[in-house]
Amino acid sequence: MTTPREQAALDQLATLIDPGTGQSWSASKQVKGVHERAGRLQVDIELSYPAASQHAGIASELKQALGADEVHVTQRIVAHAVQRGLQPLPGVKNLIAVASGKGGVGKSTTAANLALALHAEGARVGLLDADIYGPSVPMMMGAHGRPESADGKTMSPLVSHGVQLMSIGFLVDEDQAMVWRGPMATGALEQLLRQTNWDDLDYLVVDLPPGTGDIQLTLAQRVPVTGALIVSTPQDIALIDAKKAVRMFEKVGVPMLGLVENMAVYCCPNCGHTEHIFGADGGKAMAEQFGLAYLGALPLQRSIREQSDAGTPPVVAEPEGAIAGLYKALARQVAVAVGRLGKDYSAKFPTITISKST
Repeated sequence: MTTPREQAALDQLATLIDPGTGQSWSASKQVKGVHERAGRLQVDIELSYPAASQHAGIASELKQALGADEVHVTQRIVAHAVQRGLQPLPGVKNLIAVASGKGGVGKSTTAANLALALHAEGARVGLLDADIYGPSVPMMMGAHGRPESADGKTMSPLVSHGVQLMSIGFLVDEDQAMVWRGPMATGALEQLLRQTNWDDLDYLVVDLPPGTGDIQLTLAQRVPVTGALIVSTPQDIALIDAKKAVRMFEKVGVPMLGLVENMAVYCCPNCGHTEHIFGADGGKAMAEQFGLAYLGALPLQRSIREQSDAGTPPVVAEPEGAIAGLYKALARQVAVAVGRLGKDYSAKFPTITISKST
């Protein structure tokens, strides 16, 4: 039987809002237990998204609001559904495609820091460099060497800053040009995806090359994608191609997680003057036009470029810095957007084998 104190806490949890999901704790089904034992009230919260940096704050706020003696906050990431007719990759719960439609907008930098931020928030994360012609993940993540293969058929991902990595850049010399036609490039992409032994990933972030050609279509049609994230600058000419990327994912039934506006504002480190070099709020306007979630704006800052070129992106170079905070906030929003999608129940169904009777 529920005690009066337990019931009062449950009633409050139905009205108190989780800032991550924007829903009440009860509506988001993140309340795992409310118990009063020996006069002590304990509340258990299980987040559906990675937010390790927020656990202590959430526990403190709920403890005060509920008058609880203990509030325990944990998190559990589950697999979500992919395109109809496809099965999730082994060892990967959720695959997030990061696309732009146009080069030069900082998509790879965003993908790398997104992966690192998800890891920093307590998730198991992989990063796949899908740019066969211009791989940048090895340099950006400070990773070197060749993947190992125990059986001659599959590869173990490299690991850097706690993130599992795979890139064609690990398999060819740095200055070797990949002079491949489309079918060869798409075949290489599928091999990198399916022949890598991803180890129990909550999220695999895939850094797509710019454009809406063979590689992007292969990923969207034949690879189990949970959702896609669009990166663009506010500049009109970049948004034109970003819109094409949105349309491509819509046509093949890949859910859109939202849009992030990169290089949105420049702040002079000397005088503090801010300037919208690529225009203001173009990404926000596009998000409204297409009904996408606007996941925020990232600045144009020299330190982001310098730290990424050095193989230690901002999330690891300055984990408590303002830029890392922006990427972690983005990571939580992306994870919440994934959490709103339908769950994957394929593993719950038994395998049916039909054999001929003798």
